[in-house]
Amino acid sequence: MKSTISLLAFLCCSFILSAQQFAIIPQPAAMIPGTGSFTFNRGTVIVVKNAVDDNSASFLNDYIYDKLGFKLKKAKTAQSNFIQLVTVQTLVPGKEGAYEMTVSPKSIIIRGQTASGTFYGMQTLIQLLPTEQLKTFHPTYYIPCVQINDLPRFAYRGMHLDVGRHFFPVSFVKKYIDYLALHKFNTFHWHLTEDQGWRIQIKKYPNLTKVGAWRNGTIIGRFPGKGNDGKRYGGYYTQAEIKEVVKYAAARFIEVIPEIEMPGHSSAAIASYPQLSCFPNESTKHPPQCASHGDSTGKQVQQTWGVFNDVFCAGKENTFKFLQDVIDEIAPLFPSKYIHVGGDECPKENWKRCPLCQQRMKENNLKNEHELQSYFIQRMEKYINSKGKTLIGWDEILEGGLAQNAVVMSWRGEQGGTEAARQQHNVIMTPDQWVYLNYSQTRNEDSITIGGYLPLEKVYNYEPVPRELTAEQSKYVLGAQGNLWTEYIGNETIAQYMLFPRMSALSEVLWTPKEKRNYKDFEKRLPTQFKRYDLWKVHYSKAYFDLNAVVMPTDNYTGVLWKIETNHPTAEIRWIPSKYSSALFPYSQPVLVTESGEKTATLHVGNKIVSVLSQSFHFSKATGKKITLSTPPSSKYPGDGAFTLVNGVQNEKGLERSSECLGFEGPDCEAVIDLGSTQTINSAVIHTLNSGGSWVYPPKYVEVFTSQDGTSFNSVGKSEKFEPTNGLNGVVSINLTPVTSRYVKVVVKNFGLIPSGMSGAGNNAWLFVDEIEVK
Repeated sequence: MKSTISLLAFLCCSFILSAQQFAIIPQPAAMIPGTGSFTFNRGTVIVVKNAVDDNSASFLNDYIYDKLGFKLKKAKTAQSNFIQLVTVQTLVPGKEGAYEMTVSPKSIIIRGQTASGTFYGMQTLIQLLPTEQLKTFHPTYYIPCVQINDLPRFAYRGMHLDVGRHFFPVSFVKKYIDYLALHKFNTFHWHLTEDQGWRIQIKKYPNLTKVGAWRNGTIIGRFPGKGNDGKRYGGYYTQAEIKEVVKYAAARFIEVIPEIEMPGHSSAAIASYPQLSCFPNESTKHPPQCASHGDSTGKQVQQTWGVFNDVFCAGKENTFKFLQDVIDEIAPLFPSKYIHVGGDECPKENWKRCPLCQQRMKENNLKNEHELQSYFIQRMEKYINSKGKTLIGWDEILEGGLAQNAVVMSWRGEQGGTEAARQQHNVIMTPDQWVYLNYSQTRNEDSITIGGYLPLEKVYNYEPVPRELTAEQSKYVLGAQGNLWTEYIGNETIAQYMLFPRMSALSEVLWTPKEKRNYKDFEKRLPTQFKRYDLWKVHYSKAYFDLNAVVMPTDNYTGVLWKIETNHPTAEIRWIPSKYSSALFPYSQPVLVTESGEKTATLHVGNKIVSVLSQSFHFSKATGKKITLSTPPSSKYPGDGAFTLVNGVQNEKGLERSSECLGFEGPDCEAVIDLGSTQTINSAVIHTLNSGGSWVYPPKYVEVFTSQDGTSFNSVGKSEKFEPTNGLNGVVSINLTPVTSRYVKVVVKNFGLIPSGMSGAGNNAWLFVDEIEVK
């Protein structure tokens, strides 16, 4: 983790707040600073008249004791120097979570529309308290007078934790829930079952935790891995522990939604009870490029990441009996009105060759396996509804027809959510490119991540209501959720690093009125928030202060510009022109780069170098030239637009640096490059990726065309040979009979529909293109 930047000067201590220093996150709806201040000290009293507010008072006192080292007395009345918590139910009728807070020299009075509103007001008060452990026995702290009127924008404000791929103990789950409470989230989505582990005790099926909760090893490093650690890994929660967590969350006005994956992502359940598979006698298939450990016969809990063909059999009645029995035990454990069933990434390969599944389709007049999945989900929905619960599923549940009362959780962008809202179904937005907090938060990430690029500012600027929806359709958007998938998050420290500060940004997206959100203002409040993280003993990311390099085109398409940025307020940037030079130059403007080589930037605070960034450039005749695309890349992997393909920067870390590529989900990549003048062309090299486990496949072929006028093109070469270079990286090289031309068109043909027997079968392949070299 990056921890090289000292924040001491930036996060200087201050025990008196001025009006402009109300560093509250999420930002309240309305706030009017007053005059004077309230004196907070050991003599301050918490006034609570009603039992309904005891919970908020206890949380406040526990926080003060844990973070500041003392407790306040509680009373039913007081004349001065008191904090009063009271639920009145007359503030904003029908608006769950509304509150108002009045800070005067004599008192702090928090009035909630509901008990949750009082609790949220108390959380706002916590953000006005000291942000470091007080060293004196009789501390005095001044809270400026203010009037706050506040209420949440969205009813659903969620965070998710995947405990299937990596298990987290109850102690951390509680800590996670506290993080949510401190940010006014109200929903915890607990992802409890996966291919890599079943994490909840089901008494009727003991093998789920005896067998399914444990795997024989885990791949080392990023998929496909550098071997296998050979260590038995796992864990699960007893039903008593589940009840304990649910109770803990309820005291913080957080609803816990369990997720039991079906029909896909079910390897752990099938390893426990092989008869749930279409083919119980077939051994589990491990990806051939990944090392596995231990017994390879029979059904196994998966030891690597990805999507696997062995899913619950939709043709067997005992599958539904099993899942209904699981729901019977799940439903009483979770008071939530929802049960999440997954429904995502379910390969249909086994169903296609399973006689029982085909018979089920015939008996129910189902046209294809997508409709069979819809049958599966709708059947389970009826049973879940009979338990007084509502089904939630990932947006794949739209395929083949949506279950009648289901709520759609839209993760593959916003299209699924938009479609569901138009059908008058409730929607929770969780698009991966905006709110998947397991994505890299810096281009300079020095730990293994799943890839992507999701910096703090992008999270903050997410808008959960798609602009395509009408005002009436927008009412079906319940809110949004941040997700933390844990393929590469194996412990509490890494989890905290990936969560903070991006979770703080998301809290403001979900709570604060849209018109009140302002990223520049949020940045001003971050220094105080970082001090809170320190107080909470959170290992947060300091990527916000990183050196960031942006490569840009020049106005005349000659060379490229290397722009260096940092948010650090007191640092100085310097740069080194090449790896063979030791000269340091002050950085004042983007650097013009016109040839291959390595540039280095350094970040200086005082006399110390606190961060170093190096960038290699590989120039060809195409570098920095004007380029156009016939089809735009996916919004999930847009890179820096078409210029990404000719910026001279080659991806050297595969999907870990997928932000340096353009991603196409189905379409081809067709680019036209204007070399600026007629030149002799001898070859073309296209840099791309191959990661079948992630549905990323090399191109079917690459074809090169040339033109003198940019309109009429002739084919001059074609190649189908993908040559691996490093890990997932590879190239397609085309040697040409020398040809003179000004314009070069490169068609990179998408692999197409993924065929049977390959990871992601039946889905569009992803094509990732990194750099086009013309030589």
